[in-house]
Amino acid sequence: MPSALVCASHSPLLYCYDKAPQEWDRIQAGFQQARAFVEAFEPELVIIFGADHFNGFFLNNMPAFCIGLSAQATADIGGFSGTLNVPEGTAADCIDYLRRHDIDASVSYQMTVDHAFSQTLNNMTGALDACPSIPVFINAITKPFVPFRRTRLLGESIGNFVSSQNKRVLFLASGGMSHHPTRYYPGFGEGDEDISAWQLSGGKLQESLTPEQWLHRLDVMHHEGASMITRGERTAKDMRLNAESDQRFLDVLFSGNLASFDQWDQDELVAQGGIGSMELQTWIAATSAHLACGGSIPELDVYSVAPELGIACGVVHA
Repeated sequence: MPSALVCASHSPLLYCYDKAPQEWDRIQAGFQQARAFVEAFEPELVIIFGADHFNGFFLNNMPAFCIGLSAQATADIGGFSGTLNVPEGTAADCIDYLRRHDIDASVSYQMTVDHAFSQTLNNMTGALDACPSIPVFINAITKPFVPFRRTRLLGESIGNFVSSQNKRVLFLASGGMSHHPTRYYPGFGEGDEDISAWQLSGGKLQESLTPEQWLHRLDVMHHEGASMITRGERTAKDMRLNAESDQRFLDVLFSGNLASFDQWDQDELVAQGGIGSMELQTWIAATSAHLACGGSIPELDVYSVAPELGIACGVVHA
């Protein structure tokens, strides 16, 4: 069974930047190269690994891993709203396989995803429902962090499950690389009371923002943030954009020895490359799945530190 792999950064500022990055054309060429690779592969099934930004998963019940049997994408800034084409039976079979092989993934019969899934899925396949797609959520925004070893084993087990499917399967990872978007998504208890209540409950607590207020806040703040970057009020250092940290990650990814990530100090990685570096969990899981299917080691399409986009932007494929 053939498999393919694409890991790509996402950012709301790709859709509301105030000034285009100096390497905008090269960044876009990298995304387009990956999209052309996906089109040529013609996947029959997509397994997409993504995170969340307090739009679908909240601290009153935050799983390490969750697989959706259906999924709806919310209209957050940088995202594409709509319904994913989730093959419920295959997703359920995948969960059953994982649990029988010592990976305890939770299940959502009605998953809500945000731009962490929808931006990359839309941009790599053409639409949210263009291909049958199974969303795999990994907590990457709040402690306690999921150990990289567990994420690697999750991907490996999904790859082993997929090996029994007679389909062309694309493993798609969305997130990273280094960035630190705590201006928009503060640590729990570090924002105003209504923000913390939203993070805890998703609008169920009386003191919480409503869903509409939360999405409006994100829209306003990302446009403000884009202008602050142009004015020099937010710098690459402020956003923890760190090419050295990212290269260290890529060196391991391109070695094919993903078990090396098992010993990484995640607090040290966040200190160097921001909380957004935890989204590289998705790259580890997707690459591990692809390698378990006999796939090749990924290669780089593009990497650029792009302060105007609020991220260090990377795309790889295999």
